[in-house]
Amino acid sequence: MGTDTAGTRPATKGSTAQAARPMRADARRNYERLLTEARTAFIEHGTDTSLEDIARRAGVGIGTLYRHFPNRTALMGAVFQGEVEALLTYARELADAPQPCHALVDWLRAIITHASTYRGLSRALMAASADDSSGMARCSVPMREAGAALLNRAQQAGAVRPDVNISDLLQLTNGIALAVEESPDDPKLADRLLTLTLTGLRADH
Repeated sequence: MGTDTAGTRPATKGSTAQAARPMRADARRNYERLLTEARTAFIEHGTDTSLEDIARRAGVGIGTLYRHFPNRTALMGAVFQGEVEALLTYARELADAPQPCHALVDWLRAIITHASTYRGLSRALMAASADDSSGMARCSVPMREAGAALLNRAQQAGAVRPDVNISDLLQLTNGIALAVEESPDDPKLADRLLTLTLTGLRADH
């Protein structure tokens, strides 16, 4: 497991101001290299991999990494933005599905599939759900909004209990993803746990 000694360095006024300005070409190249290497490292070693190693693989110093990403969660949020966009697109595609409850469950299953690509992502999303100031908030906030739309539609159709809320449901889904991550030799675990979840969600339960 990789470690870093400054993985939670707070953002400075300078880094905030720099983020607000358009990046020079060399800075943009560094930014893209860092994202590429971070994505590879997170897939290979998990989200707790060494930030120093990511910087080294990108050919930059750790200070350059922190100028772009003031802490680990900011880097994770940037890396996972593509996965979030895919899930948001899928939520929009499911918005008019003829069976709202099935649409909701299909979307939750997609979350588990995406989260399982990166060891540690589920845990990070669970933590971010309680902190909208987190570097992962730009992932978790739009996900809650998209999920709430699917959940509300299923509730309006009478398929899901009215007391279910999206925050609890996403926490449960991330918990399932974490269980799947810890049980790689059980490919049917996600579907079994989702079936149990659906049983609890049903309005006639």
